[in-house]
Amino acid sequence: MQWETVIGLEVHVQLATRSKIFSGASTAFGAEPNTQACAVDLGLPGVLPVLNEQAVAMAVQFGLAVHADIPEVSVFDRKNYFYPDLPKGYQTSQMYHPIVGAGDVEITLDDESTKRIRIHHAHLEEDAGKSLHEDFHGMTGIDLNRAGTPLLEIVSEPDMRSAKEAAAYLKAIHSIVTYLGISDGNMAEGSMRCDVNVSVRPKGQEAFGTRAEIKNVNSFRFVERAIAYEVERQIELIEDGGKVVQETRLFDPERDETRSMRTKEEANDYRYFPCPDLLPVVLDQAYLDHLRSQLPELPADKRARFQTSLGLSAYDAHVLSASREMAEFFEEVHRVCGDAKQAANWVQGELSGALNRENLSIQNSPVSAKQLGELISRVLDDTINGKAAKQVFQALWNGQGDSADAIIDAKGLKQVTDTGAIEAMIDQVIADSPAQVAQYRDSEPEKRGKMIGYFVGQVMKASRGTANPQQVNGLLKEKLDALL
Repeated sequence: MQWETVIGLEVHVQLATRSKIFSGASTAFGAEPNTQACAVDLGLPGVLPVLNEQAVAMAVQFGLAVHADIPEVSVFDRKNYFYPDLPKGYQTSQMYHPIVGAGDVEITLDDESTKRIRIHHAHLEEDAGKSLHEDFHGMTGIDLNRAGTPLLEIVSEPDMRSAKEAAAYLKAIHSIVTYLGISDGNMAEGSMRCDVNVSVRPKGQEAFGTRAEIKNVNSFRFVERAIAYEVERQIELIEDGGKVVQETRLFDPERDETRSMRTKEEANDYRYFPCPDLLPVVLDQAYLDHLRSQLPELPADKRARFQTSLGLSAYDAHVLSASREMAEFFEEVHRVCGDAKQAANWVQGELSGALNRENLSIQNSPVSAKQLGELISRVLDDTINGKAAKQVFQALWNGQGDSADAIIDAKGLKQVTDTGAIEAMIDQVIADSPAQVAQYRDSEPEKRGKMIGYFVGQVMKASRGTANPQQVNGLLKEKLDALL
């Protein structure tokens, strides 16, 4: 039997407000445990929440960015359940009237095809604390610093049909929220994580299968691995005569498997009811228009501009627009050197390779966009050749100079373009290579093109890599063919 995978994601985005969603406590990451949880976050008697206006604005901006319906009225509800790191015994969330309605996101797949994934809704809620299991000798520690941090939970429709599509969707959401500046998207610090809903069904069947929810997956790679394991587990279970049960599971990256945590709760298990301490949120058109006017150029628009205005391929445009930092770095390089294709090649090639080797983000690149743009300019104006350019890049990376020009001068890398000087080197190489010249002369014409490489190498060696390779090739062919 052929099987089809059905996937939906619930993405939890920690909003980049300075204070929490219902209190003035700090949201800064990395503080000592339990130093940033105030009386409101703990739900102590007599306290009242006050909604963070910036969290509302960030949620609405996301909605506008994904072409979503923005309801005029949204309402906060209490979601009641017990968990050690939920100090109030309930979570303030939005069940029935979320702040963002239906929208959609376009994803780009490896073969450069695109697909639209529908968003069911996005709602605001407060985060819980964090349970700590290490170094407590069989006990659990509770850090409530994160309790009350504003979250935007983005719930997709079950429109994804593969692990690749799910990862592409998660990357698209990450790109949008970081472009907007509403989250840093740091998955390692928990700023963005997702619950993955996975089910399988026979190919052609309309009804969905029973789904399992994989909680709190915090990397693009783990999403793919968790889905791959879960799909295989469900298919094997059904084909062996068993049934998939609706449950919550946990992905273990060390064992590369999902494990059952608990049976899946339904909405009525949480006893939702409207929060009595918070008024409904009412948004008028003037407010929406104001927020829309503040939206930056978003990834899809930037990709389109890179292709139409700069002439980049769909692949280059997709890679360079994936993150706001990468796009801004590329655009500064292009502004300095004036050649979009060369800027794209260097940013995606030499620069990205060096960043990956050193495990650095582009924000921490030792080579600035201005420095890289100036280096590319020196290749374009024939001051240096490609081989020398890589030497200059490495010197810039190692901090051996402030500019490409300074390094070129200090290392004597300026390209020799004087025809007379190049001819003199060629004449010397030909004179010193009688056996190779005879071999060239006696070879079939179609083989001489490859044989000329020896002479080019010798001339480049004589020039210490500074001769212009195009001139060397042209002049060598003329002189060698004259000897036939």
